[in-house]
Amino acid sequence: MKTKRASKGANNGIFRRGLAVLSIDTEQIWGYLDLTDEVGFKDRYPYVLPVHDRLLDCLCGAGISATWTVVGALSLSGTLGPQDPRFAGLPQDWTAKTPVGDEASSPLWYRRSFVQRLCKAQPAQDVGIHGGLSHLIWSNPETSAEVARSELNGGIRALKEIEILPRAFVFPRNLVAHLDILASHGIRCYRGRASSLSEKLGFNLAGRAVRYAEEVARCTPQPVWPQEVRPGLWSIPASLNLYSMRPAAKRIAPLRTRVERVRLGIDAAVRQRGIFHLWFHPENLAEAPWSFPIFEDIVGELVKRRSAGDIEILTMNQVVDRLSNDPVEVANKSSSGIAHNLPTVLQTASLQRQT
Repeated sequence: MKTKRASKGANNGIFRRGLAVLSIDTEQIWGYLDLTDEVGFKDRYPYVLPVHDRLLDCLCGAGISATWTVVGALSLSGTLGPQDPRFAGLPQDWTAKTPVGDEASSPLWYRRSFVQRLCKAQPAQDVGIHGGLSHLIWSNPETSAEVARSELNGGIRALKEIEILPRAFVFPRNLVAHLDILASHGIRCYRGRASSLSEKLGFNLAGRAVRYAEEVARCTPQPVWPQEVRPGLWSIPASLNLYSMRPAAKRIAPLRTRVERVRLGIDAAVRQRGIFHLWFHPENLAEAPWSFPIFEDIVGELVKRRSAGDIEILTMNQVVDRLSNDPVEVANKSSSGIAHNLPTVLQTASLQRQT
């Protein structure tokens, strides 16, 4: 299917100014089922349990709304373990580690209280879904369309228990697959992959080596623009994944490179009136005592540029809303000669007004 691009470039940009988007993969141990166990997870992320609340407090204190995509099972009050009927239709080897328990006994697995707090936060946060019920990797050979549908349905049902209707989606490991399933389940936007060489190489030795080189060289993250990949389904590609701050990574790349690359990414988005899309996991801020202060410096940079009028900070869903509803953005599209790239709903409304 032919992809529609909303716009690209400074001279025909669809936005009045640069935008910044933060998307947060909210998963805890569910994102590491195939990588480690509870002992290894807590060893790698020693500050993981308090970091979610601290992160939310930080963003709300700065007046920032972000997109938090939540693994559905994290929002449950508890489960009966691998035999829980809510895991029906998922690979048994994927859910085999799931503990019988609740938030009190297994807080790495179940954090309903935090997800409920997200829903009540001010300014409002955008709560989406990360993969589905269990963070199953959609691109895995065993993840057929039927299995992916079960995973997504299970996650949507879990979030519905606490009155969340997710409209934003992030693929586990950012590995895109089964797009038609998203479009048929009310999802209107997802995070696409970045255009950087390391992202194209993937999760392997070559990709990690290039990612290290990009960080040390302080490469500028590229601004991105939304792409309508299915009718009503928009990809909002990533610009930059926050680089690890664990002790080993700190020795490889000085901590300040994280802040400097964010600054460079914002500068590029301002120049080209595009989006700087930063994504990370709360766990990235729980690796070492110095991790969160670096993130606070990043937030300070975002707030400073917003106060100067250089950027707006939007959620993923707000970006899609902006494409559909903002008359100034629509005027920019038309005056740039790219009205054919308007979302279908806008083209239809325009024709109705003319007749």
